[in-house]
Amino acid sequence: MSSPSPKLALFKQFALVAKTLGHPQRLELIEQLGQGPRSVDLLAEKLGAPIANVSQHLQTMRRAGLVAAERQGKFVVYRLADDSVLAAMKAIRRVAENNLAEVDKIVRGYFEERDSLEPVTREELSGRLRDGMVTVLDVRPADEFELGHVPGALNVPLSELDARLATLDPEKDIVAYCRGAYCVMSFEAVSRLRAQGFSARRLEDGMPEWVAAGNAVASS
Repeated sequence: MSSPSPKLALFKQFALVAKTLGHPQRLELIEQLGQGPRSVDLLAEKLGAPIANVSQHLQTMRRAGLVAAERQGKFVVYRLADDSVLAAMKAIRRVAENNLAEVDKIVRGYFEERDSLEPVTREELSGRLRDGMVTVLDVRPADEFELGHVPGALNVPLSELDARLATLDPEKDIVAYCRGAYCVMSFEAVSRLRAQGFSARRLEDGMPEWVAAGNAVASS
């Protein structure tokens, strides 16, 4: 009897990773863990899901090598295994954007309605930060901002934006960012800012991609 093909054995492992990624809540967990390490309890709170369900998803992701975990006191804290997990999620997104009509429909129907302008690239933002030409708004919740943010960014969670408009310089362009390329909060922030007369654009993606690209990160 011939031995199993090493190529097929590898493909079986690749398929395990692909299968594990094939669940929307697990992709949402990757987006959350892209902000920084999180306990199971906090992840469940962020997703609005039962702790038991989130824990089960995380254990499946751990077996597939997507996340790692350690116990800190009474909590189990998870983190992404490495930056390749974010790269895999980006690749999935690109394939879907290029080939699925439903993705195009959602993007046009929701996201482009709020922001049809080209987003600011990471390279452009880095240059404008050096020149002091821009106000950068991190519209994520404060706990995510504290884990790491673009240097010089102001933390203005979306829920506080309307109340803090008077503190923003109307003479400066504004770049808003949050968790990723399709993070609703940055689209909503830009839409509200433009409605109030501000010159505002989004960063092309979010904080995890900023970190993965090797850009400087500040923390509180």
